[in-house]
Amino acid sequence: MNRLVAPRAPSVKPVLRLAEQSDEELAALAAREGSDGPAFVELLGRYRERVWRICYRLLGHADDAQDAAQEVFVRLFTARATFAGRSKYATWVHGIAVRTCLMFRRSQGRRRHHETAASLHETQVSRPSEPGLSLDVRQMLDGLEDEDRALVILKYCENYSYDELAEIFGFSVAACKMRVSRAKEKVQRKFSDKL
Repeated sequence: MNRLVAPRAPSVKPVLRLAEQSDEELAALAAREGSDGPAFVELLGRYRERVWRICYRLLGHADDAQDAAQEVFVRLFTARATFAGRSKYATWVHGIAVRTCLMFRRSQGRRRHHETAASLHETQVSRPSEPGLSLDVRQMLDGLEDEDRALVILKYCENYSYDELAEIFGFSVAACKMRVSRAKEKVQRKFSDKL
């Protein structure tokens, strides 16, 4: 007796909507897209605010942060095929943001430093400091080297682990710990009378 068996339907993986895919999956899709396709646009949406926040914290000015964030997204687009997946996509993006901000800060460093110093002087002259007022964190960090400043901001404002910092900056974990510790000590020495 011949039994007819219904053919089995081919197994089809359910297609995930872009919003349901991980950053790493979207990055792989974006690498294959010919232009700024839907996967890359989804990644931009996910990272727009975070990248701007990092740029603002590292640069201290909204306009500069906007310019730097725009540059970060251009770099992400041009380098989208180079994400190798050895780290989380977020770490890779934030590494590009930090390097872009450090470059931006160096290129505008002297001019911005003089403008900031003049602005601080005007503020101090027009409004004498009162006992009990807290010291501006930005002012405390301005005395640090750019990379050390970025390490401290990412560690304490963005809550990065030392492993993530090591990946972003290309240092060992021990070097990151040492640089953050030395930066904290430098700030504490400089402002010990006000802390």
